[in-house]
Amino acid sequence: MRRNIVTGNWKMNLNHSDSTRLIDEINTKEIHLDVELIVAPPSIYLSSLHKKQHHFSLSAQNIHFEENGAFTGEISAEMLSSLNINYAIVGHSERRSMFHETDEIIFKKVKSLLKYNVNPIFCCGELKEEREEGRAFEVVSNQLNYLLSDLKEDQIRKIIIAYEPVWAIGTGLTASPEDAQKMHKHIRESLADQFSLKTAENIAILYGGSCKPENAKDIFSQEDIDGGLIGGASLDCNSFLSIANSFS
Repeated sequence: MRRNIVTGNWKMNLNHSDSTRLIDEINTKEIHLDVELIVAPPSIYLSSLHKKQHHFSLSAQNIHFEENGAFTGEISAEMLSSLNINYAIVGHSERRSMFHETDEIIFKKVKSLLKYNVNPIFCCGELKEEREEGRAFEVVSNQLNYLLSDLKEDQIRKIIIAYEPVWAIGTGLTASPEDAQKMHKHIRESLADQFSLKTAENIAILYGGSCKPENAKDIFSQEDIDGGLIGGASLDCNSFLSIANSFS
């Protein structure tokens, strides 16, 4: 059975005191029993927040695909594994656009995470112009290509997929629950075609396009949407947990 998952991506926000305060607040609240909560703080906080895990698991926001070496400022999958960090986000739209990460680079990161038993949260999604050109499904399929063609079935089962319609993030535009469902269904069908229906039915696919307390319930009610990758709303405890408690 698929998991319901809500992941909070803090991005480059909060100082250490504020991050600790937010985690302490999350730990005092009631959370839907059928939801797995994941928090992705800046990597500099992973070690200290690891000691405070109660209602949640921790995720890194990014890694380098190499195991070690002269890569100033980077962290590796092995480093996360040594801290018992369970997850890492890869392929986020901001990494693709601002840091020019290619599908090949992102897949190398996936492989490195899997080697060290850290579960990848793999992001994919189309730009506004790509959707307007009618290429949304093609773009997402191309981003998924390495996962579908180069991973084994036992490896793909360890991955969480997050669909990010880039045009709906911080723009004021929103994807309807129905539009989001169409893409989630497409992703799941692609997984089933390459692997098996059973495997596809057990992979969590999250929605990452401006999910808020006001729209989370409608989004999460869709058949193939298993939760959300939350940005700004994850920086407020009440908003974050309201989203997490939106599953029917």
